[in-house]
Amino acid sequence: MIRAGLAPALALGAMLMTVPAAAQQADARLLSFEDLKGWAADDHAAALSVFRKSCKRMADAHAEDDWPALCSVAEAAPDARAFFEHFFRPVLIGDPADALFTGYYEPELAGSLQRTEQFNVPLYAAPPELRAGVKFPSRGEIEEGALLEGRGLEIAWLSDPVEKFFLQVQGSGRLRMPDGSTLRVGFGGKNGHEYRSIGRELVRRGIYEPHQVSAAVIKRWVRQNPEEGRFLLHHNPSYVFFRKVENLDAESGPRGAIQVALTAERSIAVDPEFVHLGAPVWVEKGGAIPLTRLMIAQDTGSAIKGAQRADIFYGSGHAAGRLAGRIKDGGRMVVLLPIEAAYRLAPGN
Repeated sequence: MIRAGLAPALALGAMLMTVPAAAQQADARLLSFEDLKGWAADDHAAALSVFRKSCKRMADAHAEDDWPALCSVAEAAPDARAFFEHFFRPVLIGDPADALFTGYYEPELAGSLQRTEQFNVPLYAAPPELRAGVKFPSRGEIEEGALLEGRGLEIAWLSDPVEKFFLQVQGSGRLRMPDGSTLRVGFGGKNGHEYRSIGRELVRRGIYEPHQVSAAVIKRWVRQNPEEGRFLLHHNPSYVFFRKVENLDAESGPRGAIQVALTAERSIAVDPEFVHLGAPVWVEKGGAIPLTRLMIAQDTGSAIKGAQRADIFYGSGHAAGRLAGRIKDGGRMVVLLPIEAAYRLAPGN
């Protein structure tokens, strides 16, 4: 039975939609909504609200498809669950055995707009010579040299190099100034080097077992071993530059790669080689804090690679950071694709 309010738009079920190239080469299996654990109990209206935020960006990026028409239907849909069930089909891309969910958040740190004795660790804006696809000097070369000093690229100062490192990993943050004001900073570019895990390096050196490693453990070790810790941070050659983020209210999350404000536990970072940014993704995360929820792919990350890899946004501040730092779980993620695209990707189902 067609639910009220959606009948006039059912012709959209045959929309032309593309899927990312890597997804076309991966194993894909068509599922039903009944196969999604906890689907009926989710708050579909909350998911639809987040989906709508991404729709303009999605429509602009894929104007050659019919995303604009689908987004128009989303704006008018009176029944969120019916909207997703009528215009999408769940597709499992890749092997759930490879699934890995981690968490990320927006840090809140003390900072200053001027260099002081306490605040002497710079956050840099991207230099004008930075070019996409061209490698800039590595983290160690930047921090041990004078490539950026004295060029007016400093947008703020922190008091702790390890906090700067983790701010770069998260890609955005809130800086509390001495006068009580807040500066939001966001991703402004990177140096073109691949991300390397310093937690994994501590395990390789025999300092910790894999289950012992967390952000808090790494921070403590670096602070207790400042000289070795400095070079440990250099093990990750990737270096992130920042920009000031304006016109974002205090209650909103940071902007993700799709340039809309992220929503705690509804926004995820994915590998865009497999999942279009803006697409709905059903998450079934296991572990000590299980989670089954419809989320929206609104961000990316240099460590987020693969069809079954996702980073869940947990919000802003210390509590969100503690929660995000505990997440390293398996499960599976299922992409909701428009009907025609789903059947093209998984034709044998």
